[in-house]
Amino acid sequence: MRKKIFSCHSFITHAIMKFASQSCFIKGEYQKNMFNEIINFDQMDLNAAPPSKEPERQYYFIARCREWVKDFQKENGRLPRACVFNMGCQMNARDSEKFRGILAAIGYENVEQEDADLIIYNTCTVRENANLKVYGHLGALGAKKKKNPHMRIGLCGCMMQEPEVVEKIKKSYPFVDLIFGTHNVFKFAELLWLSIDSDRTIIDIWKDTDQIVEDLPCQRKYFFKSGVNIMFGCNNFCSYCIVPYVRGRERSRAPQDILKEVRALAEDGVVEVMLLGQNVNSYGKNLEHPITFAQLLEEVAQVEKIKRIRFMTSHPKDLSDDLITVMSRYDKICPHMHLPLQSGSSRLLKIMNRRYTKERYLELVDKLRGAIPDISLTTDIIVGFPGETEEDFQETLDVVRKVGYDSAFTFLYSKRTGTPAAVMENQIPEDVAKDRFSRLLTEVQEIAKERSSRFQGQVLPVLVEEVNTHTPGLMTGRLANNLLVHFPGDRGLLGQIRDVRLDESRGFYYMGTLADSPRKDG
Repeated sequence: MRKKIFSCHSFITHAIMKFASQSCFIKGEYQKNMFNEIINFDQMDLNAAPPSKEPERQYYFIARCREWVKDFQKENGRLPRACVFNMGCQMNARDSEKFRGILAAIGYENVEQEDADLIIYNTCTVRENANLKVYGHLGALGAKKKKNPHMRIGLCGCMMQEPEVVEKIKKSYPFVDLIFGTHNVFKFAELLWLSIDSDRTIIDIWKDTDQIVEDLPCQRKYFFKSGVNIMFGCNNFCSYCIVPYVRGRERSRAPQDILKEVRALAEDGVVEVMLLGQNVNSYGKNLEHPITFAQLLEEVAQVEKIKRIRFMTSHPKDLSDDLITVMSRYDKICPHMHLPLQSGSSRLLKIMNRRYTKERYLELVDKLRGAIPDISLTTDIIVGFPGETEEDFQETLDVVRKVGYDSAFTFLYSKRTGTPAAVMENQIPEDVAKDRFSRLLTEVQEIAKERSSRFQGQVLPVLVEEVNTHTPGLMTGRLANNLLVHFPGDRGLLGQIRDVRLDESRGFYYMGTLADSPRKDG
């Protein structure tokens, strides 16, 4: 019987089929996209022109790449190997999962070593030393590529949105095969095919976009939890931050697409989702039919099989009373908020363009604690911002003491070329900044240790996340408030929410013992 050939616009089927692997065409011609929709890449007419509509266009190029993989396997007796290195934030990590999913759909074997046939660096550029790290990797790869001329090297992510970076790579690392940025990550399959099909470096950098394409294959790191992008970009332009320049303006995904993805994840066995955005609190403002983040969060909470919901990052200027109310209403919304402070000085906050004051921040903390008494609060703090005085620093310590953070990410300010703060006067001497940083760290650690110990002796639900890498026989899980717990167990517990007795607090984590039976709820 002759196979029917489907055009690019009709090859997605919704047959009820379950597949354990997204690995390669050897294990089956079918794949799933992010929404669990079945795609048959092998029933495509590759003699036809690529479709213009997304994501069908990318499915077409996945199919093209699959044909190349078949030829590679015949010539080499093995599948090509690919390695994706994530070097950035959780949104980068989510993009890297898409790259791995697309590569698996193409037929690549995902590996973790830098001697693979294809190496992709998903870069970060928040700090300039992140750029230096990438250059270091490229320097080492140059020698490896001379020994293996078939090796392909790709660079993507925030760092590639800087024109001077791309020029440096073209000049100093001409062996790089593929360069693309943050706005067109969905074109990965198409760009990879162009690289395979030509002997030239492919560079495709978009200055900005209003296009959002998410329904592509994805290979999650965890089968039981997943990030979900709800928006992209940032409109805040904090004076020390490069993100708005490399991620572009805020763009929100349609709520129906977000909910479709969450439901598909729930059907696929995911019990915890994290809603991701540079500033989730401003979600929905640019939609044709505006919706608030609080309204979206409440809709996600209605998805029955999802047991835990997290989100980040929240900007204090956009934290609404409605959001606090929704958080207090649903047990499945984790009692944890990462609420970046950056500085406790209202004077510095104005120079940073944060658009809130110390007093407003403390008012928000009081509202959160009033509505959710056991909420875990974490934060980011910058020490040594240009013009910071000892009095400003003492204001920061005052907020730290009044809030009582469960943990804090503390940073020494470093100049970021391209931001207003980099050219400000009154840059703080290194020895002064380091002294303040040390004092802040001591304060944060002492308070966090005391805060974390408040649950000692309680039995609380823990999502079992991984096998402990340091101590054989231990598993590691996470409380709803984001604290880690280590306890005896085996990998059969992975993905389960189990009651664990918190026997001993050790500052930023607990040692515990597994209670008798699995929980039946989240």
